[in-house]
Parts: sequence; structure tokens; C-alpha cells
Amino acid sequence: MPSWRDSVSQQTQDDLDGLLDACLEQASVLLERHGEFYPFGVSIDHDGQATLHAPDSDAEFPDSQTLLETLVDGLVQRRDLIRAAGWVADIRLADEPGDAIQVTLEHADGMAMTVLQPYTNTASGVAYADLRAGPSAGPRIWV
Repeated sequence: MPSWRDSVSQQTQDDLDGLLDACLEQASVLLERHGEFYPFGVSIDHDGQATLHAPDSDAEFPDSQTLLETLVDGLVQRRDLIRAAGWVADIRLADEPGDAIQVTLEHADGMAMTVLQPYTNTASGVAYADLRAGPSAGPRIWV
């Protein structure tokens, strides 16, 4: 079975690998500290610089879906300034017990994917399961 890597440039592979690592690392830090997190994003500009994005909300307990929509809208507005972006949500798995870090990645060259990192909060910290492909990529920045 061909890999997505067979159809994209080395730059695209490197950008998406770097975004995935940055997104999972930040999500892991937040899970370890708080046991959960609100949606956030990471983008890579044309010079290769990564930037963390967190949507603003005046609500004490903002709705995660609204935050995610705000985040993606902000990334769409910046799409001419960036070459890749990833956005991250803490989700409840529908097909099995537990939660997952959901990372959606997209590159200006058209490549998009979603990756899930299932996890459980335990008394001794967060336990992670293997990465797996998630549902097809949702909202798109470059359409």
C-alpha cells in the first residue's frame, strides 16, 4: 500500500512531521499539567518558523467546538503567510472507551491528514497508546 509520503515533497514531509511532533508535545504538556486542554494550533511560516496559536474567549469555560472553529478561521486568514498548519483537540473516542489527542495537519501543497493519539489519565500520569490514522481531515485551510 503506497504511503502519503510517496506523493509529496521532502519539504512537505518535514513540515508535517515537525508539526505533528510540536502538536503532540504541547498537548502532552497540557495533559500532564491539567488532565485536559482546549484546542490550539501550530503553524509554520514560509521561513520555517513555528508559531503556537490559541483562540481567545471571554467565557470562563468556553465551548471547544467554537474555539476550534475560531482557530481554523484564524489560520485561514493567515494562509498566505504560512505553508503548513496543525490544529489540536482533546476528544472523546466514539468507537471505544477513552480519549485522544486529535491532530489535523494541512500543507499548502494540498496534503491533509488527521492523526489520533489515544490516551488515558492514570494515577501516575498520562498513558499513551499508539498513533493511528484519524477520520478524514475536517475543515480545510487551503481549498
